[in-house]
Amino acid sequence: MKFPRTRPTAIAAFLLVAGVLAGALTLLSHGSRGLDGRPAPEGVARIDLARTVADYTGRFGPGHGYRHPARADRAAVARAVGLLLDGDRGEAERLLAQRDFSLRTVVDRVSGRRLAEVADRTDDAVAPRGWGRVYIDLDHRPSWSVQVPHPVFDRGTEQLGVRVLRGSPGGVLVIAGAHRKAGEGNSADVAHRTDTVFSAVCAELARRALPGVQVHGFAASSAPGYDAVASTGAGTAGRADARRLADALGARGLSVCRAWARACPLEGTQNVQGHDADADHVPFLHVEWSPAVRAGGVRADRAVAAVTEITGGWARSTGTT
Repeated sequence: MKFPRTRPTAIAAFLLVAGVLAGALTLLSHGSRGLDGRPAPEGVARIDLARTVADYTGRFGPGHGYRHPARADRAAVARAVGLLLDGDRGEAERLLAQRDFSLRTVVDRVSGRRLAEVADRTDDAVAPRGWGRVYIDLDHRPSWSVQVPHPVFDRGTEQLGVRVLRGSPGGVLVIAGAHRKAGEGNSADVAHRTDTVFSAVCAELARRALPGVQVHGFAASSAPGYDAVASTGAGTAGRADARRLADALGARGLSVCRAWARACPLEGTQNVQGHDADADHVPFLHVEWSPAVRAGGVRADRAVAAVTEITGGWARSTGTT
């Protein structure tokens, strides 16, 4: 018996339908897998980290939302972050619970990465303490940090921090928990105080030799004509990285004041985290960004791409891929 020959048009139609079905299955699978193809654990919250951070910092304001932490509080949270870097989640969770902090695993829908979120449980209270948050890449070996000491006050730096974290594997994002002017005097100015949770966590990261980049913002009148002011704070361990960053920014058409080569405003030499990094001989980059960069758009894209060249190098230097 002779079977009828399949027409080319029928074959093409079949292949088209098969392709559509395969694409649909792929899109569905992205709901439960990261971009690296790894399945996310059951019950893990899937978030847009940028939106989560915006919602968190959107409540910040001057004159309220900060309480000074005791030494034991600072030490416990920093110790817990260190335990998370060591992979000891159980002990980290115990320590954090004692200080009224939560620990959960989330998946950032944009990057596809699993992150540990360390958060102050009082964030949603009538009188939040304002002790901050930490996000740690769980899919790669932690090898560098991006620090945001003045969210909202330095408008847009919190979103730059999120984008830098997403740009390279192995990152740790540390965000201050209150407006710079939230506390009495300068008590909430975490970049210039040693007695904050933010400072304790960053010191723990420096002790573990994780290089860091700290993002700030300047008023247009403070450094006219510049998109960025780059420095290494109080130390010189990050000098080579700072040069590479300035070159990468310049190659993308952004104007940079290089604090190691000339006198620049806002050099960050009194920055507490920079002093801690210098004491541990760890690279530290203090970068001030113009309002145009922090507003988003093309300038922000170029700035983040340049920083990612540096953080990506830090990740590769420790074998993080």
